[in-house]
Amino acid sequence: MAPITPHLRYLWQHPAWPRLTWDAAALAPALEQARLEQGRLLGLLGAIGLEQANAVQRELWVQEALATAAIEGEQLNLESLRSSVAHRLALADAPGADRHAEGLVQVMQDALANHSAALDVDRLCRWQSALFPGGTSGIARIAVGRLRDHLDAMQIVSGALGREVVHYEAPPSAQVPTELAQFLAWFESTRPDGAVAAKEPINGIARAALVHLWFESIHPFEDGNGRLGRALADMALAQDMHAHDTEASPALVRVYGLAHQMLKTRSAYYDALNYTQRLRGVAPESESIDATPWVQWFVQAFTRACIASQTVVRDATDKAQFRLRAAQYQTNERQRKVLERLLEAGHVGSGGGFLGGMTTDKYAKITGTSKATATRDLVDLADKGLLRIEGVGKATRYAVNVPGWEQPEVKG
Repeated sequence: MAPITPHLRYLWQHPAWPRLTWDAAALAPALEQARLEQGRLLGLLGAIGLEQANAVQRELWVQEALATAAIEGEQLNLESLRSSVAHRLALADAPGADRHAEGLVQVMQDALANHSAALDVDRLCRWQSALFPGGTSGIARIAVGRLRDHLDAMQIVSGALGREVVHYEAPPSAQVPTELAQFLAWFESTRPDGAVAAKEPINGIARAALVHLWFESIHPFEDGNGRLGRALADMALAQDMHAHDTEASPALVRVYGLAHQMLKTRSAYYDALNYTQRLRGVAPESESIDATPWVQWFVQAFTRACIASQTVVRDATDKAQFRLRAAQYQTNERQRKVLERLLEAGHVGSGGGFLGGMTTDKYAKITGTSKATATRDLVDLADKGLLRIEGVGKATRYAVNVPGWEQPEVKG
């Protein structure tokens, strides 16, 4: 294979740009697995009832918003975010919502609830404006609500000042309107649920991967491109879901947990994007740009995200069943507080668990009671079958008695 010539460093510089292709035959097993896990997740949600599904959906939305902001190094206020998500999902009012949290949730909600509405430059500009309500990124003023127009290169860099490493350089600002117009035309022509039917429909999950890659490669705004690109991937997934099931709620897309998975593997996420954007393995004479490595990574991330979300749904079911069981017994306020603390801590299988187990000392501290009262309360909960006892003597620990839940091992 011929080497890339020096001036062909980035995919938008290739003569074939923006003809992105992928090997459907090679990715068929991965796409089949993705569909299987997607179906299992949606099946679990459909089986737990509306009220419980709403609660799960709301928490997963919160985690997705936290994750998509955290990928860019932004930390959002958890309570403000929960309030904004509840309001946007019409589950509650949103007192004291943070403007940055509210803006991000607005973008996420619009991408999904209005997935069939036209995607144009104005809509993207309004999304970007919502992310920066004060017109600044940190303390730096940025171009808000409009495409970037600065003359200097738009680069993705890392490293200390003076020793920066350039991972990617986007097209010059003067090219952005044309580049974005091509992207938006393709997005419309390939929509599985739109008025314009594609001649050869693209697999919806693979299309979402290409949407994200293409948008991030253009990098049309001065800031916020990552969050917008992930919202567009979710929008593409919502269109795909609606095409397969017209009764499905687009909001369910957020329960896939894709941004959360990308955050967990942030380094691999950036590496996969960078590999394709830097034209590795693409010859200058190629008539298209092979995006198979990126699509494969995206599909696998989507699959892992669905599996992780299945655990969240199962945990929510376990908690609901436990609360119903606990409600059959007379318990005091102290006991209810500790049981809820143990439930929320989760278990090893979900990446959580109450570290070190519940002890009389911890119980006394949490509830503000004496050790004697703590012992009586814990023994009473164990007698009722709501807690199980692990260890003996000074090593006695109590764990919430949910079948299949394992707590972290006590070290030392």
